[in-house]
Amino acid sequence: MKYCLSILLLFSSLCLASGEPVVFGVHSNTAPLEWRKNGVDQGFNIELLKRIGQLTGHSIHPRRKSFQQLVRDVQNPNSDIDVICVVSPVAISRNAQQSDPIYATHAKAYTLQGKSFINNWQDLAGKRVAIKVGSFVDVYLRGHPQNFIRIDVDLYETGFKMLLQKRVDVVLAENFVARRLQPLYPSVRSASDPLIYGAFNFVSNDKNAALMTEINKALRQLKLSGEYDLLVNKWFGTGREKVDLTSTHEQVMWGSVLIATLAAIGLVFTFSISRRLHKRTLDLDNELEQRRLAEGRISQLSRQFQSVLDGIPHGVFLFDRRQECLWSNGKNQSMLESGALLDSLGLHFQLAPILRMVLNTQKGQVKELHQGQQYWQLQIHPIGQEQAVVMLEETTEQHKLRQANEQASRLASLGELSAGIAHEINNPTGLIVHAIALFSEAMQDLKPAIEHYREQDPFWLIAGLDPDRALRELDNGSHTIEEGARRIARIVDDLKQYARPADQASHQSLSLNDVVQVSLRLTANQVKRFGVQTALDEQDPRMRGDAQQLQQVMINLVQNACHAMSPDRGVLQLETGRDPQGVFIKIRDNGCGMDRETVQRIKEPFFTTRRHVGGTGLGLSVCSRIINEHNGKWLVESDLDQGTTMTLYFPEEEQA
Repeated sequence: MKYCLSILLLFSSLCLASGEPVVFGVHSNTAPLEWRKNGVDQGFNIELLKRIGQLTGHSIHPRRKSFQQLVRDVQNPNSDIDVICVVSPVAISRNAQQSDPIYATHAKAYTLQGKSFINNWQDLAGKRVAIKVGSFVDVYLRGHPQNFIRIDVDLYETGFKMLLQKRVDVVLAENFVARRLQPLYPSVRSASDPLIYGAFNFVSNDKNAALMTEINKALRQLKLSGEYDLLVNKWFGTGREKVDLTSTHEQVMWGSVLIATLAAIGLVFTFSISRRLHKRTLDLDNELEQRRLAEGRISQLSRQFQSVLDGIPHGVFLFDRRQECLWSNGKNQSMLESGALLDSLGLHFQLAPILRMVLNTQKGQVKELHQGQQYWQLQIHPIGQEQAVVMLEETTEQHKLRQANEQASRLASLGELSAGIAHEINNPTGLIVHAIALFSEAMQDLKPAIEHYREQDPFWLIAGLDPDRALRELDNGSHTIEEGARRIARIVDDLKQYARPADQASHQSLSLNDVVQVSLRLTANQVKRFGVQTALDEQDPRMRGDAQQLQQVMINLVQNACHAMSPDRGVLQLETGRDPQGVFIKIRDNGCGMDRETVQRIKEPFFTTRRHVGGTGLGLSVCSRIINEHNGKWLVESDLDQGTTMTLYFPEEEQA
């Protein structure tokens, strides 16, 4: 076995050595990406590319140059540099061969201490902003010009120096470099949230397209095998702060002495208190024994009665005619005595008048009260002529359930009404389609007559236009009207399909691509304010299910994503495909995201974070039920301020 392994290693070494060498251009002195220590280049980028070289059979030779020189070299087919690692803005590729993303980063604004916070790009208007030439900030700004005074610099450090000299007002710098420079420039501070998101990529010129294909394949293999995650954890997962062990040991020693002293004092104090408590306990035991013998059965009945009253979930009180509380079980007492409860008219509830009325008429009363978003029910019943029992119960949950039921009923009625309206819209839409078809044919037949009339009157105009132009305008208008009418008919048909009552037993073969497209048409009014990106599988993944119900799920998820995003930078991404878990639909947004507690509860009925704007908390719980009925699986990934990704998996339809 050892001999076989040795032969295999020798063969692998020969194979690796046979590949052409690849020159990797490096420029950074920043840990943990790439830097030189004791004459040796090292770092995450270098180790990752060397591992890729082992998989592709290439030897990797780092060569150090300035950043600007490397950017020029990678655009020169005759350069000695084959590959460099630079940051590219998210969704923007450089004008060269570019690999898959390697590691994420961002850029933000840096100013001197005391300057105002920069919330967005508009806050940079009119300011002198330092931009590193060739950086990913520079690449981004080529397609997104901004209203500020641009000052080009060769290095971020040059920008920081100019900031101290007050030659610029702001430096837009990449995160890793800025973190290294800030200890050298203590008066410089971070003055914004991330303004640009980017990713490290390997970049090469077009002559190395085949090499970049090999690099991408090896990079994906490392990600799938888990080696990429190990490298990330190695270079980014742990810090390198040094600990002063001597100082730490001294601090721990004095802390131990202090704790031991306090423990000794506490031990003495505890012993003293224990003796006193023991003596007092003996005295109390004797006293209790005497009382127990004296009270006997009366005490036993009292405890049983108190236990029953304490078990009642709402407050119970006993009042006399003077509104003096004779007894209570202690529940909701502060709420009753606070005077903050309001009646149905919005007036502060007063107990005294209704208490006198109940005792005078000897008839019980029930009142519905509220405070803010809490609801309460008050019951008063007479006990003889001078006393009355008052019960105060919180009914907030019952009130919300009633509201939710009423909301569901209104939504059901609205769905039926929408279906009826859709049917009524279809009739005039059909008339428009037929009429415009006749209009188009008539225009074709009238062209000879128009030509004949224009020969007789060269100055004749149609609606103030030359006859040829008027005919073109009429032809374009008829096509536009017909396309609009057909679009209305298509949307109405989608709405009718969505509003039709579902039959759970009638699952049919359907296309996930069609479900996504219909859902986008039905939510066109909501998504038009955002950027929408679709990546629908060309092989058309299919499953068996109810198209209307799946459209309902997609509409809910798309609307929730729209609520979570800001219109000025919101991007909604929809994707279909298949993997070993089945066919899937992904809905990804870059909105406000959710914390872990919210993610765990979003499928609960009546749970919502938007109740203040009319949210019922029913949408996602209905989605969860529909997905379960289709034997699907629903995965949620979300981070605060980063966005949310929802993935729906379903069993793929078996091919006949």
